[in-house]
Amino acid sequence: MVWWEWLAIFAAGVAAGGINALVGSGTLVTFSTLVALGVPPLTANVTNTVGLVAGSVASSVGYREELSTQRTRIVRFVPASVLGGLTGAGLLLVLPESAFDAIVPALVGLGVALVAIQPWLARRLAVEHDTHALGGPVAWIAVYLIGVYGGYFGAAQGVLLIAVLGALVDAHLQRVNALKNVLAAVVNAVAAVVFIFLADVDWVIAGVLVVGATAGGYFGAHYGRRLPAVALRVFIIVVGLAALVVLVR
Repeated sequence: MVWWEWLAIFAAGVAAGGINALVGSGTLVTFSTLVALGVPPLTANVTNTVGLVAGSVASSVGYREELSTQRTRIVRFVPASVLGGLTGAGLLLVLPESAFDAIVPALVGLGVALVAIQPWLARRLAVEHDTHALGGPVAWIAVYLIGVYGGYFGAAQGVLLIAVLGALVDAHLQRVNALKNVLAAVVNAVAAVVFIFLADVDWVIAGVLVVGATAGGYFGAHYGRRLPAVALRVFIIVVGLAALVVLVR
């Protein structure tokens, strides 16, 4: 690769880290960039997963204030994300790439719709307060299934997590977004460990993505956590719709 291609990969990493901190769907930026530069799709997918883990961790650090009172939720949902990430990474290694082509756009579209109607849906689904505050069994299963998807490919994983957690967990949207960053980081980290041992990772590209995504994730969280809930919701919907258009095309 020439210098401008490495610069493009770095810039894609920064953009993906920032987008993932606020919404999710950053994978679409980096994956598309790598494929456009001639990296084979499977290699691009696994390298992208490894390279973006640091960005997810950085965005979680940026949201540490919103996470400080959510330890119980984190402990509750992290096992679901671990199991989901392992399942999804395993599926990527054994299933044909076309297996999820039909369902992915539908999932992203559903996620965007759920984010849009989340305040109304949360009121409709609210149960006894203590249960709703933590998220019931349905939320746990949903987090696991989203983890499966995230371990397999991961584009718009954050949109789906925000949609489900926003509807099933009694919390402000910024707190939901902070929790989403932790769970997405867990899924990506678990999948990355699998890919490191069992798949073909391009370590030079992954290293460039790590640097870019870390910067983007931290600063994305730093500025994003200041957004009011309405502005954050609008941003999530816009990015989610853009991701849906890219996936459909």
